[in-house]
Order: sequence, then C-alpha cells, then structure tokens
Amino acid sequence: MDTTVRRESPWALPDGLGQAIRGTAEEIAALVRGAGDTALAVPGSQWSVGEAAAHLALANELMADLAAGRERPYGDGTPQSLAAANAQSLAVFTERRAEPLATMIREQAEAFLEAVSRRAGDGAAPATPLGPMNRSVLASYLLTHMLGHGYDLARALKRPHMVDPARAGLCLPFMLAVMPRVADPAATAALTARYRIRLRGGEEFGVCVADGAVRVSPGTPEQRAHCTILLDPVAFLLIALGRLHPWRAIAQGRILAWGPRPWLAPRFPALFTAP
Repeated sequence: MDTTVRRESPWALPDGLGQAIRGTAEEIAALVRGAGDTALAVPGSQWSVGEAAAHLALANELMADLAAGRERPYGDGTPQSLAAANAQSLAVFTERRAEPLATMIREQAEAFLEAVSRRAGDGAAPATPLGPMNRSVLASYLLTHMLGHGYDLARALKRPHMVDPARAGLCLPFMLAVMPRVADPAATAALTARYRIRLRGGEEFGVCVADGAVRVSPGTPEQRAHCTILLDPVAFLLIALGRLHPWRAIAQGRILAWGPRPWLAPRFPALFTAP
C-alpha cells in the first residue's frame, strides 16, 4: 500500500518521493543481502560494508523517529559533530550481519513513510541534525542520505547503483534547504556572484553569494546570472555529496557553463561542505 501523503496536505510529499524512498530502501537491502562479506571495505571511506549498512539502518530509524515527532539530538549539523555522532552510534550498535541490517533498512524506511502519513496535518517542523524541516524536506533528506550511501555500497560490491535522474531531482528540496547552512565561510567570504543552476531535463534554481552569505531561490533567478551551469542531475547529486569530482564530470561532458563569468563554475562546488 502506498503511504505517500496526499497532495492536499500542506506537508505533502512531492509526487514520486514516497515511492523513491521505498524503492531505494529495497534496492539497498537487496545489495546488502547479496554481500558475501560485510567486512569488505567501502571505497573512499573508513567504513566496511557492514558498518555502512549499520549506519543506514540507524539513520533510517532516526529519520522515522523525527517524522513521528520524537526528539533525537544528533550532532549540531557540522561535519565534525555528525562524524562523532556516527562513530558513537556505531560503537553502541554492533550488528554487522547482512540479513538483519537489510531488514532494518527497509523496515525503518517504511516506518518513516507511515509516520509521515499519520502526521500529515501536523504543522510542527521536526528538529533534524541540519535544522528544522517540514516532513516533505525531511523525506528528501532521507532519500538523499540513502542514495549517497547506497551508491557507496554499490561501488564496494561492484554492482549497479540506484542513483538516477528522477531520484536525484527528488533530492532537490533538501539540497536547496540546507545549502545556506553548509556554505563554507572561508570560500564565500571574498566572493560576490550570482549563479543559475539548471538540471538537465529538470528544475533550476539561483544561488546568490554576497558578503559571505548564500541565498538560494527556487526557479529562474530574477537577476541575470554571472554564471549559468547546466549539469546532469546524477552528476549534481554525486558532486554535492562528495562522490564525484567536478573536473571529472566536466571531462565527461556532464557539466556546461556560460555567462559573463563562466570561470566561476568550477568554484561553485567548493562553496559548500558536504555534511
């Protein structure tokens, strides 16, 4: 049964987001179940497959609790605090077997959807590790988090990943909500720039950087951009999550830039620190 919140609710999930959460959780669970050795290292990470799967299981549980209105402090949103909270939770939760973790990942994603459905009319914004969010943005956060670690698990297990343009587009509400919060003060301090970001075949948004502050506006920016960046939605998500180097995406033809100051394009990803 589809537990996606209906559109008439002011806290409704965007079309397809509930299905994307469920499908991603199921695909990750299948990956984990198929792992012959959960002690296998995850490329580019200090975690093993079992530790990454355990983190996902715990994170899905955290998100389900937040959606249900339970308070769950988990760091202060900085990369350092989140890393410390992750390490502490994995030290306490020692399950590393494939089957229990796969089941927990899927069941907690379902618990999240059920909690969102039950509290559709509740206007309270859950307090997340990255600030208060309505449940629609929180759902986008959950999908983004699962896709990042699902991508890692797929690489570790040499299996196809589940990041596609449609799912990447559904991560946009979360990305736009947190971009000002995760901006790097050192990178934005001396910059004044207006960006127009277009996802190929999808949405667009503007990012204005001035006086060390970052302002994000959905849709076509009102002012002319100094730099317009057109990029593949999958590349956008993987770059934002630190899984793909921008220059590699440029070399692959997945990013194009133009405007009065096109040289600002390679600088854009460095303005933010992935949490």
